[in-house]
Amino acid sequence: MPEVLKAPLVVEFPFTRSLGPVQSAFLTGLRERVVLGVRTSDGRTLVPPVEYDPVTAEELRDLVEVAPTGTVTTWAWNHAPRRGQPLDRPFAWVLVRLDGAGTALLHALDASGPDAVRTGMRVRIRWAAERSGAITDIACFEPYDGDPVEPGGHDGEFEDAVTGIMVPARLDYVYTPGRAQSAHIGALSERRTVGERCPSCRKVYIPPRGACPTCGVATSEQVEAGPRGTVTTFCIVNIKAKNLDIEVPYVYAHIALDGADLALHGRIGGIPYDQVRMGLRVEPVWIEGARHPDHYRPTGEPDADYESYKELL
Repeated sequence: MPEVLKAPLVVEFPFTRSLGPVQSAFLTGLRERVVLGVRTSDGRTLVPPVEYDPVTAEELRDLVEVAPTGTVTTWAWNHAPRRGQPLDRPFAWVLVRLDGAGTALLHALDASGPDAVRTGMRVRIRWAAERSGAITDIACFEPYDGDPVEPGGHDGEFEDAVTGIMVPARLDYVYTPGRAQSAHIGALSERRTVGERCPSCRKVYIPPRGACPTCGVATSEQVEAGPRGTVTTFCIVNIKAKNLDIEVPYVYAHIALDGADLALHGRIGGIPYDQVRMGLRVEPVWIEGARHPDHYRPTGEPDADYESYKELL
């Protein structure tokens, strides 16, 4: 049985957004150890607050302070915390309706085990030692059996309010390419480009997908294409990517290999970025030990006629 290929992959980027008056007050309040909700026209207090009533779509601005204590409405035990989660030991995810609120807030509960958690239990906020105006200013919730805490009646007015946030977004996953793409990757290690032909429409897909997206039938006939091809369209990259040792600007293009009916992606090198054009004929450049072409360079051939690649844009 052929080896099943797999590789760990990470998608990560910083997500930046500005805050309106309601979210700004909520996050600034957390920095000051104050929890704010917003009151709707029917008297409910929504925590976390939103800018528009989810029922009537009415704009909401009436901020109300609620207590740092509350009641667990439902929960789930997290036996294996992942990177970036509130606690580095097993904990419970809980929905907590804070005293004075009409909705529940999702956060972590620091508990000794699942037997120590129950719906209806009383909890309170454990504040982070250092706070910056983010949901992480609530370090977690903890069990609480004391008297109810009265909110201070804060009106949501703060000095030096938080007006924007930057949140790191990250997705870790393991990718398994499957039969068709595993064969394609294996051929690349031999400096060959192999795809598959649809038995119905006869199109050759590189990289292969295991099925024809047009006809919906499985593909199995392997076809070698290239190595030369034609630039069908391209973009100029002006922002340097983290961990990518390529000077900007550079060109990233769709390249239709000779004999293929699907354009693949590749970087264009060996030519000034402002001389890259649609129809440019290119060939792969390999680096010793690499399992895929490092980039594509001009072949010196005349440009391809537009009619020959217009269906591959």
